[in-house]
Amino acid sequence: MIRNKLYVWYLALIICFTALPLFAAASHLESLKAVPVPGNNPQTPEKIELGRKLFFDRRLSGDGTMSCITCHDPETGYSDGLAISLNYPTTKNWRNSPTLINIAFNESLFWDGRAKSLEEQALFPMMSAFEMNQNLDYLEEELKGVPEYVDAFQRVFSGEINRERIAMALASFQRTLISRNAPVDRYLDGDKKALTPEQKRGYEIFTGKGKCTECHSGANFTDNKFYNLGVPENPELVNDPRVAATVRFTAKVSGYKEYRSLTEDPGRYLVTKDKKDWKAFKTTGLRELLLTAPYMHNGVFETIDDVVEFLNKGGGDDKNKSPLLAPLNLTKEEKQALKAFLLESLKGEVTIVKMPDMP
Repeated sequence: MIRNKLYVWYLALIICFTALPLFAAASHLESLKAVPVPGNNPQTPEKIELGRKLFFDRRLSGDGTMSCITCHDPETGYSDGLAISLNYPTTKNWRNSPTLINIAFNESLFWDGRAKSLEEQALFPMMSAFEMNQNLDYLEEELKGVPEYVDAFQRVFSGEINRERIAMALASFQRTLISRNAPVDRYLDGDKKALTPEQKRGYEIFTGKGKCTECHSGANFTDNKFYNLGVPENPELVNDPRVAATVRFTAKVSGYKEYRSLTEDPGRYLVTKDKKDWKAFKTTGLRELLLTAPYMHNGVFETIDDVVEFLNKGGGDDKNKSPLLAPLNLTKEEKQALKAFLLESLKGEVTIVKMPDMP
């Protein structure tokens, strides 16, 4: 009797562990369907439409030449296809434009994670001296001079235009920019024909020898943490005095006392002031990689081949580099399979947005 009970228990244990990947897959898919929305900013069609108009509106910039799509163009994967983001005239940006696809699932925003919500994030680029360079007090008055906006804010928020409501409308719109139903989703949902043999091999490397899931996990393929990978400085920017000014300015307003001596991007350190975060940057989600080149916080890698080779070698040279990185010793065929998985199986159905009729 005892032996039989032990056998039943052992069989149940085997079934449980055998079923884990299936349960993990179901959880993976379900978590991508429900977009996180804060209780104080519920989604409504009217608010989303207002946010869409603001997203395309050049009034949000100081000189009226830039809008959110300047750096987050729907035609280029809600990024801009450049190594470094575009900038306000006479200045120079210093970081790559991250895609807005699936940004609703991020736990923090920007490469250094300084914003904790889309509402908080929305105002940063507008105020930034080297991005949109807009005075928010002036922006409020400017939009109040547009009857269509006055009526829209009254309908959506039952109140007048202010910066907080501008940010809430933009955040609501950005939460609709989703990539779903990629081949990998169908594969994890049980459709074993959704991936080609090469892509399946790439998935095995991604979850095994490549150790990619140590950082790129979950439905959006990111752990939302920050790592120093030893990414090299972009040689095209190192000697640009405008970039140097932007680096020093950002460090200065972040409270870094030695800002005048900076020669590299400190990354998350400027937010936490913790030495372990020196040159650490956010783990990006991997969906729609085909649309969002170049890669890394400074756009130094033009292709996925460059990224795979960099990580295959164990990352770059930096004394603060993450201990998770080590040479992977992938073969040529393994690197090609991994590339096929990353570029082809993570490409899904992306929200299509067209320019609205502007007020």
